[in-house]
Amino acid sequence: MARHTARTPRTPWLRRLWALSTGRFGLIVVAVVALTALVSLFWTPFDPQQVSIAERWAAPGWPHALGTDGTGRDILSLLMAGSRTTVLVAVGAGAIATVIGVALAALGALTARWLRESVAVLVDILIAFPVLIIAMMISAVWGGSLGVVIWSVGIGFGVNIARVTRPELRRVLHSDFVLAGRASGLTPLQNLWRHLMPNVAPVFIVQLSWGMAVAVLAEAGLSYLGFGAPITEPSWGVLLAQLQQYISVYPLSVLWPGLAITLTVLGLNLLGDALREATDPTLSRGRDRLHPPRGAIRHVPEVVA
Repeated sequence: MARHTARTPRTPWLRRLWALSTGRFGLIVVAVVALTALVSLFWTPFDPQQVSIAERWAAPGWPHALGTDGTGRDILSLLMAGSRTTVLVAVGAGAIATVIGVALAALGALTARWLRESVAVLVDILIAFPVLIIAMMISAVWGGSLGVVIWSVGIGFGVNIARVTRPELRRVLHSDFVLAGRASGLTPLQNLWRHLMPNVAPVFIVQLSWGMAVAVLAEAGLSYLGFGAPITEPSWGVLLAQLQQYISVYPLSVLWPGLAITLTVLGLNLLGDALREATDPTLSRGRDRLHPPRGAIRHVPEVVA
């Protein structure tokens, strides 16, 4: 006989994610960036576009915690306002990449043979074009804007997601539980969402997090080159482009936007890797066996007299 001393947690993947050092770091970085973007909608220490010639190139201190640039604008306020652009680009490109990637992967795995092969050829053709080159070509025709960056990166990484997810869908498609679901009357779309996507989620999550990280880099790089956000739009890439010409005189001012971009990209990549490990049962089963989670079901034998 045995008795239960605790209940199984409803979100074991979240507990496993927080147990990983990379997961904690990624969660904290992403949460700080998202919270900063939210706060900047209502408050910043100074107006990000406020020019003060008398305070130009002020050293970090009070009242300018990170100093000012060549026109006297507060760098901390510019970074806070620029985080809104970063979150918008990452989320927007991630959403577009998800829709395109899942649609192409499903067409390339669940349809008739002629359509599957046609989608595979199309994906191979599209993936040959680098994302940044596509964005620069579109920007040269339509002009630089955040919308161009979001759509370019979303389409480019949607193709990447489709290429990686498609063979995984084909592999899971022949599993017993998928065949059982088909025999029970589930439509292909129902089978996709109930059985196929949850089993390829670890691979999908890594690709999506990588795409969002590259979206942040792409926005910064394109804005730096003049193909991304306009000068009037707060952006880390625009700020970096404006400050880099003074790097030999005021090197500390260039450090802040570069550090913000680096930490955000690193946090997204590490969070994606940790999510993959936390949601993939084949990776977490052995660890949970060696280190039983606190709050898991424990079977305590009773002494029978």
